[in-house]
Amino acid sequence: MRVIAALLVTAALSACVSTPRVPTQAPPPPPRSVEPQVVPPTTPPPPRPVPGYRAPEIMEGPGLGGIIREGAPVLLSRFGTPRLDTPEGDMRKLQWRGDACVLDIYLYPLAPGADPVATWVEARRASDGAEVDRLACIQALSRRQ
Repeated sequence: MRVIAALLVTAALSACVSTPRVPTQAPPPPPRSVEPQVVPPTTPPPPRPVPGYRAPEIMEGPGLGGIIREGAPVLLSRFGTPRLDTPEGDMRKLQWRGDACVLDIYLYPLAPGADPVATWVEARRASDGAEVDRLACIQALSRRQ
């Protein structure tokens, strides 16, 4: 009987021993439908300002053709040697004086690092500095008649 009892105890204990489990893998995720992504159109960002550079205001008006947006060589050939040629930073001021008037032309670069061109014109009387007609002053001082 002892043998039978020992066998029963052994059989009962062997039932308690667990067998190693094979890990189960999670099922793969369901396939995603591939839809083309629509990216909304974007506008390019505005140009980044260059430190120390500010775009100049450009004067417009009748009689300024051949002056505005012209470089110093063109202005020198039209008006001759200026009375004053004053550079200041990237700006340049040219001044011509005659009996009729004083003509100041301001040259600024239109883009960072570009050569300055005429962007503004002022005309005044030499005697008292009162403003005079720009076109008349340009014609009076111009070597091209």
